[in-house]
Amino acid sequence: MRPVTHKPLLDTVLGRRQERPPIWIMRQAGRYLPEYRQTRTGAKDFLELCYTPDLAVEVTLQPLRRFDLDAAILFSDILVIPDALGQKVRFATGEGPLLEALDVKGIDALERGGALDHLAPVLETVRRLRAVLPAEKTLIGFCGAPWTVATYMLGGRGSPDQWVARKFALEHPEAFDKLIDILVATSIDYLVAQFEAGADVVQIFESWALNLDDTSFARQVMEPNRRIVEGVRQRVPNAPIIGFPRGAAGNLERYAAATGVNALGIDFATPLDFVRTQLPPDLPVQGNLDPLRLVVGGEAMESQVRAILSAFDNRPHIFNLGHGIVPETPIAHVERLVELVKRG
Repeated sequence: MRPVTHKPLLDTVLGRRQERPPIWIMRQAGRYLPEYRQTRTGAKDFLELCYTPDLAVEVTLQPLRRFDLDAAILFSDILVIPDALGQKVRFATGEGPLLEALDVKGIDALERGGALDHLAPVLETVRRLRAVLPAEKTLIGFCGAPWTVATYMLGGRGSPDQWVARKFALEHPEAFDKLIDILVATSIDYLVAQFEAGADVVQIFESWALNLDDTSFARQVMEPNRRIVEGVRQRVPNAPIIGFPRGAAGNLERYAAATGVNALGIDFATPLDFVRTQLPPDLPVQGNLDPLRLVVGGEAMESQVRAILSAFDNRPHIFNLGHGIVPETPIAHVERLVELVKRG
């Protein structure tokens, strides 16, 4: 029998507090690394990078070669799902993702049947990562949450207020529910396939959980996320799942209770005292340094790192940023961050 290797980050997700918090960084494989920028030139566009296992494995592993992180996160994007459903997706330099915005007829025309076949290269990347990662490193898979993905599919691009998607959900509730049903089912299949390929834990990125009233938050965020968690665990019993509802604010406790996620990602705008006093003390949390503090470094970063470590020292805690790392981040600041978290 093979020895069971201790994976600090996975154990934390499962509710076991560690001697020091494990650390990974959202978007840890990215443009702030010169080796990423070099590898990126090997693909004609961003989606080809995501769909080329040789390149995707390489960029996934790059931050672990530089920094003593506790996890690798699959290099991909939340918008591979609409791409797999037949909606045209492209990434324009300086503009981010651009999609051919859906209307009611476009939702009816989505092609769910071949989604996993389309995503086969991503799953091959997971298998290759599992084969080469050190045993103590946790492998994180992910998907975008249905509401977040729907905002791009309906709006055609990112938006500060998700106006188009919010309006569509109110004006065309049946069509909107159909889109969410498709995204829930496809996300379940995709996450299950990631677990089967070797992921230890998955994260659901609900990047646009803000700008919703109570009723819409329950319908468009909590319920679809709950269905994904339930659907995955029907096929992968006790599957470890992190939920990251960015901007959920006062809805964080409701989200955690309603969805059943193992651990809760906390964005950088969430007060530390709120987490301490309003969330269950045994609920693992992940976060929540402001990425801008990592850019600036020095005492602006270090004082907040110490505050976060102190605030969460009595509960299972994964240290992370409260949103993705940005391209302007100096590598030396990341090195210092990892040192602070690991040495206390």
